[in-house]
Amino acid sequence: MKNSPIRKIALVAFEGISAFHLSVPCLVFQDAFIQRQAIFELNICSLSGGEIETGSGFSIVLNQDMSILDSADIIVIPSWPNSLPQPPKLLIEKLLAAHQRGCVLVGLCLGAFVIAETGLLNGKTATTHWAFSQQFSQRFPQVKFDSQPLFIDHEQLITSAGTAASLDCCLHIVRRFCGTEVASQLSRVMVTAPFRSGGQQQYIPTPISPRPEQVTSLTQVIEQVELELNQPHCLDSLAQRCAMSRRTFTRQFKASYGCTFSYWLLNQRLKLSQQLLESSNYPITQVAELAGFGSESVYRKNFKMAFDISPSQWRANFSG
Repeated sequence: MKNSPIRKIALVAFEGISAFHLSVPCLVFQDAFIQRQAIFELNICSLSGGEIETGSGFSIVLNQDMSILDSADIIVIPSWPNSLPQPPKLLIEKLLAAHQRGCVLVGLCLGAFVIAETGLLNGKTATTHWAFSQQFSQRFPQVKFDSQPLFIDHEQLITSAGTAASLDCCLHIVRRFCGTEVASQLSRVMVTAPFRSGGQQQYIPTPISPRPEQVTSLTQVIEQVELELNQPHCLDSLAQRCAMSRRTFTRQFKASYGCTFSYWLLNQRLKLSQQLLESSNYPITQVAELAGFGSESVYRKNFKMAFDISPSQWRANFSG
């Protein structure tokens, strides 16, 4: 784990908020760090103060007001009512002041509408839940709206699509400030996909399943492959090592890991390359070789397709 300063996160709640949308940042930035070194200090404030009724049929009591926004390093608007009311003037003023002093503003799902109301997204690209694309475009014509990505990061301004994409966005923030290793450890605790880039579309195929717990000849061979990602691997030789036919190996691998072997191998190599970019000064050519891509051009192409940025940009963003 990187030695990161504890960053203050302010989470804005409102009357009728979805319990799921409120719990996602709580889980990622606080609850999943149980028995681990805390990296974030999370505080929740209420727009109306005191007790608020959630949209899930129960109430919660919040002791913080919007004054906590004045000292936050990251402010998260986890959603917004479907009726899309105008945000309170005081909230907009505090968001503008926070941005001016370098705070990161995050609009998850319909929370992107609140960030857009500040005017800070004018001329920039933003996203939100695909079902509200038309409303967003009509309300904020100066914002370049894109309904496809899971999330879009403009350094101090981050917007995300709805529901599960909020989880991907929060994990991206952890990765950005704390590195891939910490984000991957959290994803394992939460049993979720370790990385879905912002450039991936909102309609997502089933992510790779976690490693099977039962030890078999297949899992033993795959564990060995994980230690030799820089080596070439072909289905025929792997099937032979498992005492299986190629067809049986392919079927059992997909049943166990939720994807094809080639897709799994590519993701493992990309993950290794991320760690190398963040933790070493190896040139990109050597990173490509150590991660098993064979050539720098093949590596760059696959990395760009997966994460929508170049390896050099990834290193600049996440190496600390």
